[in-house]
Amino acid sequence: MLIILAFIILFHVISAILLFIATLHNAWWVSGNVYTDLWYSCNDSSCYPIENSHSSTAGYLQAVQATMILATILCCVGFFVFILQLFRLKQGERFVFTAVIQLMSCLCIMIAGSIYAAQHETFQNADFKDGTFGYSFVLAWISFPVSLFGGLMYFMLRKRK
Repeated sequence: MLIILAFIILFHVISAILLFIATLHNAWWVSGNVYTDLWYSCNDSSCYPIENSHSSTAGYLQAVQATMILATILCCVGFFVFILQLFRLKQGERFVFTAVIQLMSCLCIMIAGSIYAAQHETFQNADFKDGTFGYSFVLAWISFPVSLFGGLMYFMLRKRK
């Protein structure tokens, strides 16, 4: 039980760190010396907001921004709920709510990554079309199975004595 508990904590912390890095760091799309994240495009000397990111034409970008923020918040809330449930609830009732929160975070990550992969050309500047996905995008997709596995481990731990 303690080994599974340690692995759950490890997976949850790794998932939260990956989500923070993926959401905040400037490398979702890389084109030459220009790095673009969900809010800004930066080159070697300056950063500037993504064009029309506040308009209705960038609805897909806004959906990615919202779901990544929601995934990060849900992951952090899930960890605090886990700590509270660890000491407050009796055996058998533990970790169901935490598992649901973690799986909702996982779903938000999948939605954000899928939307960004499918629609990144609609909100990218025409000059950056020849770029590639950056490591923040990859970290977001790596956090998906980590969150999924962590959420499923909560269900397994619920049944252990």
